[in-house]
Amino acid sequence: MAYKKRIADEMLKKRLASKGAVLIQGPKWCGKTTTAEQAAASVLYMDNPKEIKSNLFRADTDPESLLEGENPRLIDEWQLAPKLWDAVRFSVDHKRRFGLYILTGSAVPPETGEIHHTGTGRFSWLKMRPMSLYESGESTGEVSMKELFSSSEANVRGNAALSLKDICFLICRGGWPMALDCEPEIALRQALDYYDAIVNDDVSRVEGIKRDPVFLKRLLRSYARNQGSQASINTIANDLSSNEDAEICSKTASQYIKALKKIFVVEDMPAWNPNLRSKTAIRTSDTRYFVDPSVAVASLGIGPGDLGKDLETLGLFFETMAIRDLRIYADSLDGEIFHYRDKSDLECDAVIHLRNGSYGLIEIKLGGDKLIEEGCDSLKTLSGKIDTGRMRPPSFLMVLTATGSFAYRRPDGICVVPIGCLKN
Repeated sequence: MAYKKRIADEMLKKRLASKGAVLIQGPKWCGKTTTAEQAAASVLYMDNPKEIKSNLFRADTDPESLLEGENPRLIDEWQLAPKLWDAVRFSVDHKRRFGLYILTGSAVPPETGEIHHTGTGRFSWLKMRPMSLYESGESTGEVSMKELFSSSEANVRGNAALSLKDICFLICRGGWPMALDCEPEIALRQALDYYDAIVNDDVSRVEGIKRDPVFLKRLLRSYARNQGSQASINTIANDLSSNEDAEICSKTASQYIKALKKIFVVEDMPAWNPNLRSKTAIRTSDTRYFVDPSVAVASLGIGPGDLGKDLETLGLFFETMAIRDLRIYADSLDGEIFHYRDKSDLECDAVIHLRNGSYGLIEIKLGGDKLIEEGCDSLKTLSGKIDTGRMRPPSFLMVLTATGSFAYRRPDGICVVPIGCLKN
């Protein structure tokens, strides 16, 4: 399969030019290793079955020997031998050059005490996710978020070709690189296999603790039902505790969610706290999301046909896909993504906030005049509450839709953009 260019390619290039080592993290199968291989001059695969025992022994007794090779040297699945972190840090300190090492990992390493330095000043961090619709070729990329941040007169024109049926399929297929060139039935199977791996192996492996796959399946189903909400651990636990003690169930759920975060399966979104004209209680709970909507679909055992029959559920899953794409685009612009909700239940699905203080407000809707108008009303209400004497006004207001034939800017300045037109 030919390599498909990723947004992370340019990000990795820039990070290698500014730091001695780059750590790429993200879920399994999202393409970390393949992306890193494009920039690497030599490679060490820590989990190579033919060499894993030797690699682990050398990492324990002589970690520096594993760093020998042309730079940049890729060390894949480095977390299998946490001692490599300090070895890389020490090498960067003494070679005093940029672009020496790339480390990839599909899990946060266990807290064994083998890492003695944070890596500050030596490492740069890069998070990868399954592919956005622009990377996988389903978005034309005619509307650029970078341009929207750069100019209030940025072009908002583009034609989208994605139907509601297409959106249902793309949600269930997900952004897994190996699924892109497959027949539809085989493409949909990739997310199911990923889900099975999470339940049967990955969550237990990350902490070396055997987890109950039946409880984990129930937890993932509950998480999927609560995606896009600020559901508490207790709320999720109550959804699970039919026969178990509620307190024990809540504690167990918390431990399992922590493990899911360590392998980058779930990725919650923090709340945005802007300067407002008047005091308003802002709700600060994180919003629950999966790293890719296909995992949520697999957790509930549904497919494209099921989503097409239930537009309310489809809207929740589309939001997760949109947030995945927005996160990828925001990262490439040196930004972060937040949600907003206050005591009056005024909400904003996504706030893209750049390091320079610029930000954009985005409402996510399936489409149609009524929903688009509701999104515009929410955006204007929130924008009007922001104290622009203490922070700059938003760079843009956008309603991001699943369907719609074209992107356009309304007379009130709000951008209406089908997801099939958007890029970073």
